[in-house]
Amino acid sequence: MTATSEVNERPEYDVELQKIADYVLNFDTPSPEALDTARYCLMDTLGCGLLALRFPECTKHLGPLVEGTTVPFGAHVPGTPYRLDPVKAAWDIGAIVRWLDYNDTWLAAEWGHPSDNLGAILAVADHLSQKRMASGEAPLTMNDVLHAMIMAHEIQGVLALENSFNRVGLDHVVLVKVASTAVAAKMMGANREQMLSALSHAFVDGQSLRTYRHAPNAGSRKSWAAGDATSRAVRLADIAMRGEMGIPGALTAPQWGFYDVLFSHRNKDLATKPESERRFRFQRDFGCYVMENILFKISFPAEFHAQTACEAAITLHPHVKDRIDDIERVELTTHDSAIRIISKTGPLANPADRDHCLQYMTAVPLIFGALTAEHYEDSFHAAHPEIDQLREKMQVVEDSGYSEAYYDPDKRSIANAVQVFFTDGSATDKVEVEYPVGHRRRREEGLPLLVDKFAHNLATRFPKPRCETILAQCENADTLGDMPVPTFMQQWII
Repeated sequence: MTATSEVNERPEYDVELQKIADYVLNFDTPSPEALDTARYCLMDTLGCGLLALRFPECTKHLGPLVEGTTVPFGAHVPGTPYRLDPVKAAWDIGAIVRWLDYNDTWLAAEWGHPSDNLGAILAVADHLSQKRMASGEAPLTMNDVLHAMIMAHEIQGVLALENSFNRVGLDHVVLVKVASTAVAAKMMGANREQMLSALSHAFVDGQSLRTYRHAPNAGSRKSWAAGDATSRAVRLADIAMRGEMGIPGALTAPQWGFYDVLFSHRNKDLATKPESERRFRFQRDFGCYVMENILFKISFPAEFHAQTACEAAITLHPHVKDRIDDIERVELTTHDSAIRIISKTGPLANPADRDHCLQYMTAVPLIFGALTAEHYEDSFHAAHPEIDQLREKMQVVEDSGYSEAYYDPDKRSIANAVQVFFTDGSATDKVEVEYPVGHRRRREEGLPLLVDKFAHNLATRFPKPRCETILAQCENADTLGDMPVPTFMQQWII
């Protein structure tokens, strides 16, 4: 007999939601390495946000939705005069830190930028701390912010290790939304039920498509998508804290849940597997692994899969700069993810298109010996037709060894190699770079450069005495950790 009704027995919360909730609620003592790395991540992320304020296409999005709005205990947006409600502040902070594609990165089955979560973390921490201080309570400290960053990095990064959202057309900011929802709810004082409710709403919520990241539709939405996700996370955490009921089967409900609607049905790796296996896979338990192994973008404001190609191109620049017109072809040897994400031919329509083009990001440093955010602008591109002429001479090939090392948890390399061939039959050496400067394997080399990058970015927005004060605060781990969040944020307003 055909069933004409459903059994209405409300399930327990999905185990995946419980796993995330219990990690956040019980998080206590991070590793010293994770805590120190989080401090550098804080510096780098906010510095990237300041640099983005030089670009009108970014700043046009900032500020209150209704001009002249005054918000009691409003959260500060670094580098601006704005004090906004935490939902809009999360949007603004998330947008500026992501705008130039220059903040930290995580690469696995899914990609992303865990420091994007700082939009929600700082907005909520600043707003809540001001309210607490007004009531005579202790504010959150920057140590709380660093702990929240470690948790957010871990949630986003561990979920990304073996679960490919891009293969089903979803943008990685779904993981920003989930991670930010969890840590925002934690800072708001959520109990377990409220935490689970908030997480369930983050997954049931509509998710962004990757359309705006790929040819031929790449565009500037990819620069504010993370701000949008952090903003939504703060709103969902607030809804849960008001007592809104959760959706226990948000992931696993047949036909209506996240897995059936958005994840498994188009994922070829899962489509043929039994239902019990068509779920998120966890390579490891939550801890501090992601923050400890995070990838910093230090040398170039470029999509991370191209970082080592840019470095190789810089090395080759002295050998080709006077022979650009004599180049017959350029061979780019890379890994499969770079081919899927950023290898493209044809016209590049805008800066967002160019900073996600492997060939463009290699051509510019080959020709000019540098790659900066300004090199993606329309005016620069229009003034230098030789860039596109060189792109047309590029051949991209995959090295299976590079691809295997990219996914190997003990290596996680992001290898590229560049070799230039000339019309007279001569060629440069093949320059191979396996690990970018921002990789954990090059931390000792990279951290001083990261501090220099931070100091440079500070100087784009603040006078020298302010820069020196902020830099001194951030470099002193003990002083920074004990600092109340509003005290720290006051240094960043104009």
